[in-house]
Amino acid sequence: MKRTIVALALGLSLLNAAPVQAGGAIESACNSSDRPGRSRALCDCIQKVADSVLSNSEQRRGAKFFKDPHEAQVVRMSASSSDSEFWQKWRLFGATAEKYCQ
Repeated sequence: MKRTIVALALGLSLLNAAPVQAGGAIESACNSSDRPGRSRALCDCIQKVADSVLSNSEQRRGAKFFKDPHEAQVVRMSASSSDSEFWQKWRLFGATAEKYCQ
């Protein structure tokens, strides 16, 4: 966990220096959602955090939660160690995006 926090801090410090991408799985899912308060700027910010915290495969997996929130609950309640590990990273991503992207 300590290693994850250090990696997150380093990743966040690089956010402003990161090249502009065409958009990732999280940004696309965010822009396609009908959630209140959604904006292109917010979705772009969330994608930048995702790039610093989650791998591409984790982003693709988490992007599915935007269309099917029940899937997030299934993963959260799973007894699988890989689901538990993913959920810990997803929670860290969510908390970081909430703080950084206000």
